[in-house]
Amino acid sequence: MKHTLSPFHLAIPVDNLKKARNFYKEVLELEEGRSSDHWVDFNFFGHQLVIHYKSKFSSEKDHTNPVDGKDVPVPHFGIILEWEVWQNLAQKLITKKIEFAIEPYIRFKGEVGEQATMFFYDPCGNALEFKSFKNMTEIFKK
Repeated sequence: MKHTLSPFHLAIPVDNLKKARNFYKEVLELEEGRSSDHWVDFNFFGHQLVIHYKSKFSSEKDHTNPVDGKDVPVPHFGIILEWEVWQNLAQKLITKKIEFAIEPYIRFKGEVGEQATMFFYDPCGNALEFKSFKNMTEIFKK
């Protein structure tokens, strides 16, 4: 079944609004939208990401699932980018000395669903995955 892609809305907790705002605006270079003293909207590649201040919460960094021999952080969120956009972002993040949970690499090389992926945390412990499929028609293929 084919669907028109609609922008998603995702709200995540952050325990330091200033650090998180700087990370999403300066490091990931996302456009900032509306904001208040307790939350900030960002244009996350055409989707609405909102960081909401919440006092210190337990970190999810200890929760992982094995995928392709790597410990994938769970929960996490992210975006699927075009191959070249992903490559450029990976280089930009390496230049900015991001500490990766899983460094940029090609997963399932030569198989259906071959993809570039990388994982890292924002300053408040939220795990992000940025990925790209070698063949975008294989996003949901088994």
